[in-house]
Amino acid sequence: MATSLAKQALRIFQAALEAAAPGPAVLRHLRRSGETLVAGRKRYALSSFRNVYVVGAGKASAGMAEAVERVLGKRIRGGSINIKYGASRALRYIEVNECGHPIPDERGQQGAERIAKIASEAGPKDLLVCLISGGASALLPLAAPPVTLVDKQETTRLLLECGANIHEMNCVRKHISGVKGGQLARLAHPATVVTLILSDVVGDDLDVIGSGPTVPDRTTFADARAILEKYRLGERLPSRVRERLESDAPDTPKPGDKVFAKVQNLVVGSNQLAVEAAAQKARGLGFRTLVLSTFVQGEAREVARVHAAIARELRAYGHPVKPPACILSGGETTVTIRGSGCGGRNQEFALAAALDIADIDDVVILSAGTDGIDGVTEVAGAFADGTTLARAEALGLNAAEFLAKNDSHHFFRQLKDLIDTGPTGTNVADIQIILAGPTRTRRG
Repeated sequence: MATSLAKQALRIFQAALEAAAPGPAVLRHLRRSGETLVAGRKRYALSSFRNVYVVGAGKASAGMAEAVERVLGKRIRGGSINIKYGASRALRYIEVNECGHPIPDERGQQGAERIAKIASEAGPKDLLVCLISGGASALLPLAAPPVTLVDKQETTRLLLECGANIHEMNCVRKHISGVKGGQLARLAHPATVVTLILSDVVGDDLDVIGSGPTVPDRTTFADARAILEKYRLGERLPSRVRERLESDAPDTPKPGDKVFAKVQNLVVGSNQLAVEAAAQKARGLGFRTLVLSTFVQGEAREVARVHAAIARELRAYGHPVKPPACILSGGETTVTIRGSGCGGRNQEFALAAALDIADIDDVVILSAGTDGIDGVTEVAGAFADGTTLARAEALGLNAAEFLAKNDSHHFFRQLKDLIDTGPTGTNVADIQIILAGPTRTRRG
């Protein structure tokens, strides 16, 4: 049951979601003035292009495509985007293909083939607008021979289960793909390419977001093999994936390659912008506010313990800011699956934090994904406070046992402390919020 402090945390999170909305993000960076298209700081004469095509993939690509249609309208000759099931919306000029995430499926591969065909048929006098957002890696599954879709599905599953971070997962994905790691730009060359990117990656590394289909790739086949060795996945991988990674196939295009000569990659939204909006909202609610970091990574339960320690510091000593206080962070943690429970990194974060703030009054810790989907669940995350464990014990729930089983979802569902936004249509990674209420005057 949400307390007053928890409700304020939810309002702060909502402000982050609003800042990450894909349509407004695109329209802040893309506009048209007559026959001039302005993308960031670059200007393009639309009259110089024979055709304009739009392609893309990601959880936010439908909202991004809708905004691009508002800007370019009938100038769009055609296009296609891959989106997650349930995220469809009606578009006038761009095909919308729903497909699987986080495990790629047959519809995803068919859509990726369509996107690759559009790119490869674009000529030197054509403009290709590419839309990339979080989830694009799974939603753009064009397997490179001899790898099959089934091989990609199994490889993705193994990487998810072992706790590989997004940089590691995408490095492997690039090297078993026909479009990732700059290879979509290779297909489109010599057309002009403008890629609009909604970042879900810590640090906004362009070659990592959606596995960088139009971005020079700094990773190599050797890097991909090293990641699989790190997690001891070699013998568990499909044989065709091992064959691909050990082959002498041409590597992904690197910085300086001619295929990027007419490519612009533009970030239109990010976790940092969402966290800044959350901070502004928190200040408006009367909280002294500090942004801790937007580079948060690591095992969810361990990062949660650090946040819980900060909550203790807030309440005990008024550091690093005096209550009423809001500490914000963003990024993307990982979960190493040890049990057979149900949950996601944000719910696991909240459960681990609950164990360390059990005796603290007037403190709330919230962790939620901006896409509204945490792990395999249909909720964004959860929040915990000093009463979480006591309320759980009253229901016969042992928090430590649920954490050991990676079963955070069933734990918080019974407490009614899940954050259910529904699919948000965007994705700029995760937000963590620590709120501490006003310091109470002690009487003595």
